[in-house]
Amino acid sequence: MTAANKPAVLVSPIAEEVLRGLSAHPRRLPPKLFYDAMGSRLFDQITETEEYYPTRTERAMLRESAGEMVRQAGKNLTLIELGAGSASKTQLLIQALLRRQLRAEFYPVDVSSSALQGALTSLNGHFPRLRVSPIVADYTHRLPDLSSLAGRKLVLFLGSTIGNFEPEEAEAFLKNVRQSLAPGDALLIGFDLIKDANVLNAAYNDAQGVTARFNKNMLIRINRELGGSFDVDAFEHVAFWNKKKSRIEMHLESVYEQTVWVQDLGRGFHFEQGERIHTENSYKFNMSSIERLLRRAGFKLEKSWTDPKGWFCEALARV
Repeated sequence: MTAANKPAVLVSPIAEEVLRGLSAHPRRLPPKLFYDAMGSRLFDQITETEEYYPTRTERAMLRESAGEMVRQAGKNLTLIELGAGSASKTQLLIQALLRRQLRAEFYPVDVSSSALQGALTSLNGHFPRLRVSPIVADYTHRLPDLSSLAGRKLVLFLGSTIGNFEPEEAEAFLKNVRQSLAPGDALLIGFDLIKDANVLNAAYNDAQGVTARFNKNMLIRINRELGGSFDVDAFEHVAFWNKKKSRIEMHLESVYEQTVWVQDLGRGFHFEQGERIHTENSYKFNMSSIERLLRRAGFKLEKSWTDPKGWFCEALARV
């Protein structure tokens, strides 16, 4: 068999990013590697832990204020949700919207086709006056063409996902969203607010150890998809509040000096005792930083809602 006829070697799509991240100093891995099937299940479990407040806080806010949010956004709305997943919290906004208009269109956007299929099945069963048109896309890199959609648009970016972007990336992402919208369109976006350090640290170090398993699952994925030899027990989950940078940081710390071989990358990676792999940042905001970010991206903060404890914010920004 000639070289030209040899079958192409199949390499996992995560190979390049893993090689780049583990070769960097300090070492890092991109948060999107969390979300294989097991990682997605573990994240769902995280949202149900006693310590993790963002999901239940936001859901309570939507139950209380969805009607007001929809009224503020305007009439005859078309809904678009970035990172929709199963769209469970979104149903509260859809209910409020369908109380104001006879029919509505909803475009959930997510990288996971299976999550979107679940959302489609659930929403079609509950809302016969809602037309659901899923869009499979990695919206963080290539935003779908929203300008071609009819009607006044309300883009949803719920949760605290914007906090997982680096500040310059968050601004660039929101600028892309802004450029795909028309005057009068709006964005409803969730922000996790700065709060007591003990509350923040507990949320990412739950007593059941679910977040630790979620963090370490990244190493299990590398073992499975790239032939890695990571001993998961040889790395500890480390998460802490970095007040200076206004963010929670998550790391995996080597328990002892070791070398880990990754077959598909054709090399080993040496770790000193205590050396860390930086896996995620989760930035926290105050109202000044929220307004500044939105303004730099070309939006005007029109109205905001916070929970009674002042832990979370939903902001409605207008083009």
